[in-house]
Amino acid sequence: MSELRAVGLSVTYGDTVAVHPLDLRVPGGRLLSVTGPSGAGKSSLLWALAGAIRPAAATVRGTVCVDGSVLEDREGAARAGVVLVPQGNGLGGALTAEESVLVPLLALGVPAREALARVDDSLTRVGLAESGRHLVDQLSGGQQQRVALARAFALRPAVLLADESTSDLDAENRGRMIAALREEAARGASVVLATHDLEAAAETDATLALDEGVATWVRTL
Repeated sequence: MSELRAVGLSVTYGDTVAVHPLDLRVPGGRLLSVTGPSGAGKSSLLWALAGAIRPAAATVRGTVCVDGSVLEDREGAARAGVVLVPQGNGLGGALTAEESVLVPLLALGVPAREALARVDDSLTRVGLAESGRHLVDQLSGGQQQRVALARAFALRPAVLLADESTSDLDAENRGRMIAALREEAARGASVVLATHDLEAAAETDATLALDEGVATWVRTL
């Protein structure tokens, strides 16, 4: 089981405080939702947890640890198994769905046979087994969200941070993706889903609400 912990974590953009200092602990095996309206600080929080905010763009204070090891930057977070699914998905339109999942695995040195098996498994989990050869640009917004999640699942993260990854999904596929995120937690990952969808949040283990960067527990872990 992994554990994600943040102590005194804050994010500021010049004079604007996006995330006020907060402490957060997400044990492995748990699925946390972070809710709030647009501009509440959800994305800033997830990007700070992933070590993905460039110092030139913002000031991040506090510490983030995975299994007791402090994450200094994005490379350190990646080595610790932290995977961020960004809002907008971060997919390359010229790649197929299969390639989008496969390329990061090969880049990490996963043997080709195992990588291909992970591609098949993760696309099946998100209900896109028949769409693997389609270019990303040929897929709907909801399908692209599911490909981005499939890519994350294939990486078998210790910490999975999903930013609005169910926003374009219908009720059936939203339920499928929540179930898949729960499977990642059951595997031992610490999982955080940022969402403005209160119905999706209600299906998670706990909910942290952000309002102008101030965090309040709605349901505690």
